[in-house]
Amino acid sequence: MNWQAFATTLELASLTALILAIIGLPISYWIAFSKWRWKFIVEAVVALPLVLPPTVLGFYVLVALGPRSPIGRWYETLAGHGLPFTFQGLVVASVLYSLPFAVQPTAAAFGSVDRKYIEASWMLGASNRETFFRVIIPQSWAGLMTGIILSFAHTLGEFGVVLMVGGNIPGVTRTLSMDIYDQVQALNYSSAAVTSVVLLFFSFVILSVVYGLNRKVWFFASDRRHRQAV
Repeated sequence: MNWQAFATTLELASLTALILAIIGLPISYWIAFSKWRWKFIVEAVVALPLVLPPTVLGFYVLVALGPRSPIGRWYETLAGHGLPFTFQGLVVASVLYSLPFAVQPTAAAFGSVDRKYIEASWMLGASNRETFFRVIIPQSWAGLMTGIILSFAHTLGEFGVVLMVGGNIPGVTRTLSMDIYDQVQALNYSSAAVTSVVLLFFSFVILSVVYGLNRKVWFFASDRRHRQAV
């Protein structure tokens, strides 16, 4: 077990989930409530990483962050080094790669909030911000948690983007998925099997938490409807 790669993977997944939890909220809110007729274009862009091969996405991110791009030149002037083949560049690529896994469950949860509660809040004099934090967020927490957990889990196992943007540098950008690839290339199947079991276990636990959260919400929703009917 490569514990250095394990620590890099956990740090990458945690940072990616945290950033997506912050920037995913306004994007999800806009997708859920905007009435712009061309909104479907934004939705398609957000969902693009779901269908785009990771190596293709990684190549475009590598070009976008490279020294010939405005972003790459700006970051190099600011930090003194480029973004490709660094941990920071890997975080940027992972945020783009896992974006739909954070935004889509959150947007669906925002969209499912009963419009009557939102309008009642406005009629009682609450601002849009107060309505968002006191009405929409409390009724969407399961979708929010699902988005955060899925983006974390998706980042744990990413390979193509890590290979293209990270470059598999030990102690910097080598993650568990890259370590499994290296072990298989070296015909060290026993070590690859151990690391794979760890990722399998993590994925199972994370999915169990997601389904458990949704089941609990459904139980309370059903129980609330039953009490209201009685």
